[in-house]
Amino acid sequence: MRTAEALTGTQKVAIVLMQLNRERAVAVMQQFTEAEAEEVSSEIMRMRRVDPDVAAEVIGEFYNMAVSGKPAMRGGRDFAAGLLEASFGSEKAAGLMNRVTSSMAGKSFEFLDDAEPNQVIALLDGELPQTIALVLAHLKTKKASAVMSGLPVAVRTDVAQAIAVMGAATPEAIGIVSEILKSRAGAVMSDREQTEVVGGVQPLVDIINRSDASTERALLEALDERDPELAEEIRSRMLTFADLVKLERRDVQQVLRGVDPAMLALAMKGASEAVTDVIRTNVSERNREILDSEIAAVGPVRASQVEEARADIVRQIREMESAGIITVRRNEDDDLVY
Repeated sequence: MRTAEALTGTQKVAIVLMQLNRERAVAVMQQFTEAEAEEVSSEIMRMRRVDPDVAAEVIGEFYNMAVSGKPAMRGGRDFAAGLLEASFGSEKAAGLMNRVTSSMAGKSFEFLDDAEPNQVIALLDGELPQTIALVLAHLKTKKASAVMSGLPVAVRTDVAQAIAVMGAATPEAIGIVSEILKSRAGAVMSDREQTEVVGGVQPLVDIINRSDASTERALLEALDERDPELAEEIRSRMLTFADLVKLERRDVQQVLRGVDPAMLALAMKGASEAVTDVIRTNVSERNREILDSEIAAVGPVRASQVEEARADIVRQIREMESAGIITVRRNEDDDLVY
């Protein structure tokens, strides 16, 4: 453990709470805002135990309160959860703990943030699909998608299924995997503790939504053969080009504003009348003329070209939705009428 001088203010507060009995710790926690409580709880979860000499030094800084002996320190997830529940009630405490856990998610693999996808693929070479799934579920969606696309087809399907059925990842499992990869990468990483749900169908859908059209098609076809119900659920959650009809008019205009007319004309090839109507009614008269010219110039094209053009637009919709710029309604029975 570091000396008291090297600790942050939040870490010192965490140490004081770990030193106090439960009643007094709760009384202090109740004076915090929710944001402050989250920060302190995160530190308590990380520390678990603190060197008694450091604790005594920290306590001395707080109102010169005297300490007797060198008490055993209490920390960890259970202690943090108990304080939050007693301070804010069980319902609010559960939400705070979820946010604390979420804020710590992926920390064990943050050393991969600056790695190129091919470097991550090399690090994961030879690992079990479940191990690769654990890592991808902790990476940012864009990078996870790039890594998924670079995996061998057979491995890719196994990994996709593993992500979809993954539940809670224990600190031990996360720690072992991250340390192995860390040693391979030649980096240094501090211990982290978290228990979190990192997998499930939605993270897999997010990854697929950012993949190229060929990867998406091959992966879903492979999952169709292995687990048709899972493949169908994934499709039901995925954004498609046809989901343009589920956007408000202003959101459609936001999306189309950044799309190249030539690519849009290609994506519209063979689209339903509802989709083409939405597009045509949400571009300016001048842009409609340009679009009509591009459509007239598009001759016979491969289906894969159309799919790729649509996938580019879908990725843009997804990015704008994630950024909160637009809203996509998922109710299949409630399309907008223009």
